[in-house]
Amino acid sequence: MQTTTPTSSPTTTHRPDPERVHRAIEKRSFATLATASSAGRPHVAGVLYDLVDDVLYVNTLRTSRKARNVVANPRVAVVVPIRRLPVGPPSTVQFQADATVVALDDPEIQRLVADGHLGSITGHGELEMADGCFLRIPVPARLVTYGLGMPLRRLITDPMSAGGVVDAGEER
Repeated sequence: MQTTTPTSSPTTTHRPDPERVHRAIEKRSFATLATASSAGRPHVAGVLYDLVDDVLYVNTLRTSRKARNVVANPRVAVVVPIRRLPVGPPSTVQFQADATVVALDDPEIQRLVADGHLGSITGHGELEMADGCFLRIPVPARLVTYGLGMPLRRLITDPMSAGGVVDAGEER
């Protein structure tokens, strides 16, 4: 077996602007959501979301694997792809959080709907689904990024330095 030794090591961790990263999440509506069953079996699914303040809301069914897994194990991982070019891999924002399952008739959900939030994930009859629910996923202050806040030329020529961390703390 032949191994190769890297000729250079990645530079220091990239630190994109926290507000820019938050806006990138806010402008998107698609993410991948990773959950795990109580037996530790992973499941990843593409989901549509709405971001309200610092919380992602995902509509699903209580009988879905996503909701069942969150009930059994609330720890989730989320990846939001941020396309910057029409070709090549997108930049990303990633985080881990504890999700909760929220009923359609929960006062929080009812208030958000009444205030005009959640429109992009409730406009196709989701609120009338007998088995419907929402996943509530708080976005933490610490986010991991790839390629955000980095000039595209540098991303292309130095992809090993594209990994970044945002620790917004109280900035948001």
